[in-house]
Amino acid sequence: MDTSSLPPLSENDIAAYLCNTPAFFQRHAEVLASITIASPHGQRAVSLHERQAELLREKIKGLEQRVMDMVRHSNENTAIAQKIHAWACTLARCIAPADLPQVLAQGIENAFDVPQAALRVWDVAPQYQGAAFAQGASEDTRAFATSLTMPFCGPNLGFEATAWLADASSVQSLALLPLREGGIDSTTPAFGLLVLGSPDAQRFDATMGTDFLARMAELGSAALARLR
Repeated sequence: MDTSSLPPLSENDIAAYLCNTPAFFQRHAEVLASITIASPHGQRAVSLHERQAELLREKIKGLEQRVMDMVRHSNENTAIAQKIHAWACTLARCIAPADLPQVLAQGIENAFDVPQAALRVWDVAPQYQGAAFAQGASEDTRAFATSLTMPFCGPNLGFEATAWLADASSVQSLALLPLREGGIDSTTPAFGLLVLGSPDAQRFDATMGTDFLARMAELGSAALARLR
C-alpha cells in the first residue's frame, strides 16, 4: 500500500483517535507517565498527572471564590431585608398621616445610610394640600414619575426632584422611586416621587440591582396612600 499520498495526521486527528480509543491508555499506561509539559508557574517541566492536579486545584479555587461571593451576597441581602422590615414597621407605627413623609424619608436615611432623602406627594386630601410635602412638583415631574415603572438610578442630571434635597449641590448620584397604587411597574398614574441622593457618584449606579428599591417604593406608596 502506497502511503505517500495520504495526508499527514493533524493534532485534531490524534486527539480524535485518543478520545475514540480510550483503551489505548490501558494498553500503553507508560505513555501517560512519560509525558511532561511546561508548568504555568515556572520554567520546570511537570508530568501530565501533576498538570491535571494543578488544573483541578485552580478550578476548585475558582469554585471556592464563587461560593464565598454567594455567601457574602446572601448575607448582604439578608441584612437589607431586615432593614426594610424594620423600616416598614416604623411606617406602620406612624399614627398621624401628615407625619408619614418625614418619617419615611428620615427612616431611609437612618436605616440605609442614605445621605439625603426627600419626597413630594400630589393629589392629596384637602387637609394636606397646604403641607410642604404637597408643594413644588411640576406637571413635568409628575408626568416623569408616572413614566417610571422601575427605580431610576444614575448620575445627577439636574432633575427637578434633586432640588427637594437639603443639600442638592453636593449630590452626585441619585435614585428616583415613583409612588403609585399597586405594583411599581403598573400603569397607574404616580401620586408622588421619592428621591435619594448621595455625594458618592457610585452609590446609585445605573447598573445596580433595583429589586429592593422597588419593594421600598411599593411599601412607601402603601403607607402614603393614607394622605390621598
